[in-house]
Amino acid sequence: MSPLALRVRVERWPIAGSFTISRGAKTEAIVVVAELSDGTHRGRGECVPYARYGETVAGVAAAIEAMSPEIARGLDRERLQSAMAPSAARNALDCAFWDLAAKHAGRPVHELLGLPTPKAVTTAYTISLATPEAMAQATAGAAARAVLKVKLGAPGDPARIAAVRRAAPNAELIVDANEGWTAEDLAANLAACAQAGVTLIEQPLPANADDALAHFTRPLPICADESAHACASLSALVGKYDAVNIKLDKTGGLTEALAMAADAERLGLTLMVGCMVATSLAMAPAMVLAQRARVVDLDGPLLLARDRPDGLRYEESRVHPPAPALWG
Repeated sequence: MSPLALRVRVERWPIAGSFTISRGAKTEAIVVVAELSDGTHRGRGECVPYARYGETVAGVAAAIEAMSPEIARGLDRERLQSAMAPSAARNALDCAFWDLAAKHAGRPVHELLGLPTPKAVTTAYTISLATPEAMAQATAGAAARAVLKVKLGAPGDPARIAAVRRAAPNAELIVDANEGWTAEDLAANLAACAQAGVTLIEQPLPANADDALAHFTRPLPICADESAHACASLSALVGKYDAVNIKLDKTGGLTEALAMAADAERLGLTLMVGCMVATSLAMAPAMVLAQRARVVDLDGPLLLARDRPDGLRYEESRVHPPAPALWG
């Protein structure tokens, strides 16, 4: 096989309106795409730098570019796992390697993994953090969706979740506080969520202050997000969390994500698969993992003003596996 050539590019995709969580708001998704070519076939992977963990667009792009000499000398996907730490940069490269392998073999990634043919899954749809009135209005427009993911994490959250429930009486609600609650307001916020029929709470407390969860009787399951990264982070979750949100930008790619899912299941943690706001190219590898997840949150492209060509097919709350023209 010819030496692989690497290309890296930064892309900007406008968000439809804005996307707001407890840490701030944004109006565009800035993604980094890695492309590997053997001269005949091309494999792509997309990542979103995680500002929460100190990643920047320039830094992630540079980290991917820095691997070019090693890739030209024969670095493969297996050796990539030890050559780079879990990160958004490694995610883009790992997924590009998987895509290239599928294109070269003429077989989809799930077959290369020995997994069943993936099926369409139900995805959550995100309601951004805002005033109770604004969130109720946004919810009313999405009330027919099966699952809504409600962003909380600011004073006044009980009023917000109550307003959302009134606007969507039949939808399953999950809540993501993005580390925005404290040990002092945890009980009141959880009680309000339980009253609204919420089925799961993501990351209520800051990752560095989540020990309080081990000594707290909770009325509904709690899922780790910012407290969970790759396989090595799982053991610290036991006793504090009931579930774990696995995101490829945190694990550093599909390879680690699949290993993390298996480890999490052995530890008795329920699986959730999540995403950043990005295009269908970033969601496509996560669809492999979504087949075994209890909760799927892969709505990134639905939050954009437009998606890339050959994007994932969304039908109401259902998202279908990618076509080979997109990935895998």
